[in-house]
Amino acid sequence: MFKKILIANRGEIACRVIKTARKMGIKTVAVYSEADKDARHVELADESVLLGPAPSRESYLVADKIIAACKATGAEALHPGYGFLSENEDFARRCEEEGIVFIGPKHYSIAAMGDKIASKKLANEAKVSTIPGHNEPILSPEEAVEIAKKIGYPVMIKASAGGGGKGLRVAFNDKECFEGFSSCRNEARNSFGDDRVFMEKFVEQPRHIEIQVLGDAHGNVVYLHERECSIQRRHQKVIEEAPSPFISDATRKAMGEQAVALAKVVKYQSAGTVEFVVGKNQDFYFLEMNTRLQVEHPVTECITGLDLVEQMIRVAAGEKLTFGQADIRKEGWAIECRINAEDPFRNFLPSTGRLVKYQPPAANLEQGTPTLQGEAYALASFGGVRVDTGVYEGGEIPMFYDSMIAKLIVHGKDRNEAIAKMREALNGFVIRGISSNIPFQAALLAHPDFVSGNFNTGFIAQHYGSGFRAEDVPHADPRFLVALAAFIRRKTRERAAGISGQLRGHEVRIDSDCVAVVSEGAGKHTHHEVHVAEYAGHKGEATVDVGGQRYLIVCNSRLNDIRLEGSVNGQPFVAQAERGTGKNPLAYRISHNGFAMDVTVLQRRAAELLKLMPYKAPPDTSKFLLSPMPGLLVHIAVQPGQLVQAGERLAVIEAMKMENILVAERDVKVAEVLAKTGESLSVDQPILRFE
Repeated sequence: MFKKILIANRGEIACRVIKTARKMGIKTVAVYSEADKDARHVELADESVLLGPAPSRESYLVADKIIAACKATGAEALHPGYGFLSENEDFARRCEEEGIVFIGPKHYSIAAMGDKIASKKLANEAKVSTIPGHNEPILSPEEAVEIAKKIGYPVMIKASAGGGGKGLRVAFNDKECFEGFSSCRNEARNSFGDDRVFMEKFVEQPRHIEIQVLGDAHGNVVYLHERECSIQRRHQKVIEEAPSPFISDATRKAMGEQAVALAKVVKYQSAGTVEFVVGKNQDFYFLEMNTRLQVEHPVTECITGLDLVEQMIRVAAGEKLTFGQADIRKEGWAIECRINAEDPFRNFLPSTGRLVKYQPPAANLEQGTPTLQGEAYALASFGGVRVDTGVYEGGEIPMFYDSMIAKLIVHGKDRNEAIAKMREALNGFVIRGISSNIPFQAALLAHPDFVSGNFNTGFIAQHYGSGFRAEDVPHADPRFLVALAAFIRRKTRERAAGISGQLRGHEVRIDSDCVAVVSEGAGKHTHHEVHVAEYAGHKGEATVDVGGQRYLIVCNSRLNDIRLEGSVNGQPFVAQAERGTGKNPLAYRISHNGFAMDVTVLQRRAAELLKLMPYKAPPDTSKFLLSPMPGLLVHIAVQPGQLVQAGERLAVIEAMKMENILVAERDVKVAEVLAKTGESLSVDQPILRFE
């Protein structure tokens, strides 16, 4: 077994590999860019090596620097994680030539299956069902349009070296095809250094289901069941689960056997994933093979009890798999939510900056650690919550890399229990300083079609096609949030009343009757008469009456904790509350099940006076193009005096490896350019002024 390995990656996957290596008694070496010098994976590793400046093309994508780091530290093997160089055939070959064990498939397997065009040709030769398309590199947007017409719209434009939603577009007409091809090629060139693009028919109402395979150097290959990855936004996975709520045992077996056959053709060693698109009648077609560890691998670990990183390391060390296909378990149900640094209420634009608060829910589930006994193994643990992350409170989310903050994974006895656990875990996940997609995840988990399993890859586009708004995540009982705010205020004042030295006649008053004022925005408020009374004399309990509904709230969390845990009318709850986060410093912001409410609890006279306060409207910014996100201004498409029609391109901002095109919302004339190409922009920074 190896004594020391280097992890050629960053973020949560680097921390994930370090955790397993430590369990196996293997020392680790981290590599990092200047932007990651204080990153969590650097702190966790036994040693670390600086690669270079923040841009990945000058650090994490420079093979020479990584190989030199291996030699300098004496690392015998290298784990590439996912992304960056993990599916780079030349890098894998270089490692082999330099005597460094690549903890992943051999370079010839990457060449055969990692390249989207080559893998599709091989699948056709092996008589694997594939989707109709054009498997040769397309050289121009004009050629792309002609090919799309022959295939028939809609078509999917895909970068050959793409992954993680980068370099991928769906086009429904000539205009979308022309523009999509150009963006696809640019993203692929910037992210992977390979701008080859091909095209295939887009199967409408498809499900994206993938099979996890695992092979060794002795010809053994098994499949570890499937993952349902159909909940996607812009072709990036948002929620993954295992098993799939859709396919039958017969389909699972057929897909698994086909995936194994394909892996054996290329003599696949290590963990890999064969992706399929599945039709409504459970007919399935090969999409591609990812010759690396997947982001969503934890859900497979939960239901099988296997540590996939450990298996990759053991296979790379030459060990045989110690189990066969018949030994693979499928226990319970696992769900993973990707917690990303993005603002769902601003069209999911990237959100970078400092994590002022980062308090994930308590985790009691680790990667699988099976105890092998002959042909069987026992699951290390069943059920629980797992958090895979590469960040910490006070750390920075840089704009140079992907937007992932953490992966939140739960495991339950069945799908309903897993959904309930995930909703509770999301309620307790505290992130401040940057925006996150937690409210959106909560809305998805509560959607009736998700709960019933009635969805496909178009689910988000269908239900949230015009964007995500606060009203898209209604609360089942908003009066409970009002009651919780009144409860917190009551308990706060009870504590304040016990402080000695108060001026006589001006002591803190404890009011049982008050008014809860809920902000509706734009200066509008809703007033609720509230009565609060202690219950049984216990300091952590009270009854709150709101609009004729009584709530018995029991909560022993500290009053200054953001995360509150307790029960309401005998039912457990997890919510978040904090004061002074919005425009009103007296208001409590209460968050629960993805819904947020600003509540100010006042004495009756103060509530009456509040109704008389004038509303100050925000300034008019309609004559400016403002940056909707922090990022790099890579292109300005207009100049002063230019007339621009609605829909025309104005500027391009690059953030977190994604190209974001800003277009005119109406016909305008450009008066002034206020920012320069190459400038790092902040949120709402003016870029253009219109006449």
